[in-house]
Formats: sequence, structure tokens, C-alpha cells
Amino acid sequence: MSETSRICVIGSSNTDMVVKSERLPSPGETVLGGRFLMNPGGKGANQAVAASRLGGQVSFITKVGSDVFGRQALQQFQRERIDTRHVVTDAEQPSGVALINVDATGENCIAVAPGSNNHLLAVEVEAGLPAAGSNALVLLQLEIPLGTVAYAVRESHVRGLRVILNPAPAQELPQDLYPCLYVITPNETEAELLTGVRVIDLNTAAEASRRLLEKGVSNVVITLGSRGAYLYSGADAAQLIPAPPVTPVDTTAAGDCFNGALTVALSEGLSLEEAVAFACKAASISVTRMGAQSSLPHRRELESLPLVGLV
Repeated sequence: MSETSRICVIGSSNTDMVVKSERLPSPGETVLGGRFLMNPGGKGANQAVAASRLGGQVSFITKVGSDVFGRQALQQFQRERIDTRHVVTDAEQPSGVALINVDATGENCIAVAPGSNNHLLAVEVEAGLPAAGSNALVLLQLEIPLGTVAYAVRESHVRGLRVILNPAPAQELPQDLYPCLYVITPNETEAELLTGVRVIDLNTAAEASRRLLEKGVSNVVITLGSRGAYLYSGADAAQLIPAPPVTPVDTTAAGDCFNGALTVALSEGLSLEEAVAFACKAASISVTRMGAQSSLPHRRELESLPLVGLV
């Protein structure tokens, strides 16, 4: 195993307000009998916390408001042993908030008020990126301005850093970003938006992955929920890596857990196949718990689980 590389996560920080009920409400409907939880969240923050809990050396570039949610978020990052030197406080915009409904099967729907996340600037990324070091992995999502993401991806690539992009929430990407990506990690919906291929089975997952490689991406990992993840680095390097079977309680942040875990495993020198299997294990634990960051496992919880499908 090679020397551990540092991880730089660039992305959003939110406070999640969660209501768990028997079913999700239809438009115009009120569903009674739910349970309320308030948790730290945001895709960037979730991935940073996941990576740190799983043993990564993590720095985080994000922007929070100068409000109680922002102060609580900063304290939480510090408790999680995350380097917060480049967490920026916005004096004008409120911290991001997400309203989440979760049903009895663990499915969810989410509405986000981005607040300060929408004001994370390229210049602030530029100030924080050198702290990542020369051999870092850079992990990003799409809950901050696309222009800031694009700058971070291009600049990281110029510096020779490996970039992992979780293209969520789904949106179109500038074509010149794809060749800068070491790994892209869409789910089925995001893969369809990026490629035009509806992912319903392994054949369509392969076709969507092939199209992403044609755009210039080095490696594709399509997350498939309870089925696991489809790893594609070319026609001769494609496989489904299954997830351990579990009974889901809440799928919130499962994808974030997967991405944080994947990045940690790669930072430790594991192969892509081993890293995806490690990430599937971590995500399978997270869906058995309520909440976003509250559901994210620690490294010791994964050590006792076998890598499903791998020897």
C-alpha cells in the first residue's frame, strides 16, 4: 500500500431538517404522525465527515453563514478532525438548509435552500487548494456554483491531482471538465442526464459508462442503490460490485458516504475495484440509520465486514 494521500473536499454545508413518516406526501397533501430530527448535512460536508471518520486526512473548502447553523457546522467539522482553515463565513447570506421527508422504506425527497453555498467563489477555492498538498485527491459535488466547481476541477487537474466528481444534484457539465476527472460517480438518474442513456440494467450501465469515457473521463462508477455499484474503466474492465444486503431505514447521505469512502480507499492506495467494494460496505451501513452525518460509519465498523464479491 502506498503512503496515504491527503483528501480535499470542496462543496456544500447544510443543516438538514428531517421528517420521517409512513409515506411521502403527494403534492398538496399533509401526512401526520412523523418524527422530526435536525442534523448537520450538505453533500460536501457529508462527504468530508464520511472520509474523516473512515480514516482520511481531510481538509474542507466550504462557505457557511454567520448564524447559529454556521457556527454549529464549524464546531462539528472540528470535532470530526477536519481541517477547517478554509471554511469561509459569509456575513450576508444564511447557512444552507435542507428539508427532507423520509418514508418507512427509507426513500426520501429533499428540498434545499442553498444560502451561503451559492456564494462559494473560485477565489476562495484558489486560496484553500494549496493546503491539500501535491498528492491529494479532490472530491466535489454540485451543490455549489457550477463555475466554482469547474474552476476547482480544472485547477486540480493542472496541479496533477486526482479529481473525483459526484455529479449530484444532476445537471449538465461543461464538456472540457470530463477529461479532468479521474472518477465520476453518478447514480442512475445522473448518468441518464449526462449521457442520454436510461440506466435500468448492466447493459445500459455499460453503455452510459462507455459514453462518459468517450467524453474523456478516466473511470466511471455508477451507483445502483441496493444492487451495489458498476465500475467501468473500459470494455475489458467492467464489473458490478455488489453491496452487502441490509434493511434500509433512511437512504439520506448514502451516496455521500459512498463517495467519501471511495476517496479514502483510493487515498490509501487500494485499487478501484477494492475502493468501490469498500465504499459499498460503508454505504450499506449508513442506510440502516436515520439522518445524514449521524448515519455515517466509523472505520472500526467496517473492519469486521467482508468485501462482498471480492476475495
